[in-house]
Amino acid sequence: MPNVQSIREAFAEASSFLAAHGCNEPQRSAQLLLEHVLGLSGAAYYMALADPFPQAVKEAWEAGVTRRASGEPVQYITGEQEFYGRAFEVTPDVLIPRPETELLVEAVLKYGAQLWPDGMVPAPGGAAQAGAADADAAAEAAGGMAAARGESGAAGTRAPRPLTAVDIGAGSGAISVTLAAEAPAWRVCAGDISPGALAVAARNAGRHGAAVDFRLGDLLEPFAGMETDILVSNPPYIPGGDIAGLQREVRDHEPRTALDGGGDGLDPYRRMMEQLALLPAPPRLVGFELGQGQAGQVAGLLRAAGHWNEIITIDDLAGIPRHVLGIAR
Repeated sequence: MPNVQSIREAFAEASSFLAAHGCNEPQRSAQLLLEHVLGLSGAAYYMALADPFPQAVKEAWEAGVTRRASGEPVQYITGEQEFYGRAFEVTPDVLIPRPETELLVEAVLKYGAQLWPDGMVPAPGGAAQAGAADADAAAEAAGGMAAARGESGAAGTRAPRPLTAVDIGAGSGAISVTLAAEAPAWRVCAGDISPGALAVAARNAGRHGAAVDFRLGDLLEPFAGMETDILVSNPPYIPGGDIAGLQREVRDHEPRTALDGGGDGLDPYRRMMEQLALLPAPPRLVGFELGQGQAGQVAGLLRAAGHWNEIITIDDLAGIPRHVLGIAR
């Protein structure tokens, strides 16, 4: 690019350059790259447009624009993507968080608050659920078991526990870190098959002061035996044969393991339904993100499992059915 005199000229030159190289949203990319190298955002960026372009950032600026022109996503160049009002680190080890996933988090928070208003799960069993004739015996038995476990509660029953939400396919931690930050009374866990992704997610949790239990492993396997109340996942859902036709930003740069959902894109959902047997009981709330045209099939998988008496489909901002939730009322 020729020498530019002002920040506005740099923006215009980069926008034209990126458009000529087939980049999607060239103006938005140019602005994000400028904000990154200048250390400005929001109103401060717009107020600086007439200022002279600082030569001290020229090399970094040109390198960023060149990388973007080659098809690399701007988020990997800047190292950040905003999600639910928070800045998340992103690297090529993780899928870049999408705005539509915010709707999934919003729905999980909403229905989770309905099912557990105080974020606590009442203890099962105990004298309160025993028949009148057996109440005294049940209380005595419950008290003895609680004492053996060192637990306490009304009439000697187990005390309520914080609800447990498990995010399958943690990626950058966008879902799990946001849930932990927005609902601090919850116990939030997250798993991923990629050590690199978990490292990024852990850094994002630390950045936002969110308590998340991260575990390495395939889908539900790291959580075998864990009482799980909420299961949420944005798994790979693109049919393997469709990946070659994706935008180059996605196809050539985002991790394939976070994209490829098998022959029809539904393998992860089927496997998670099968792996529910690893848990002590099915979660009362399940929320999945999915691809275009998959809502009916994923809803069918939930109905066939028979654990949830309410199935909800949520459209994204473009009106595409994007999320399916199962709720056991």
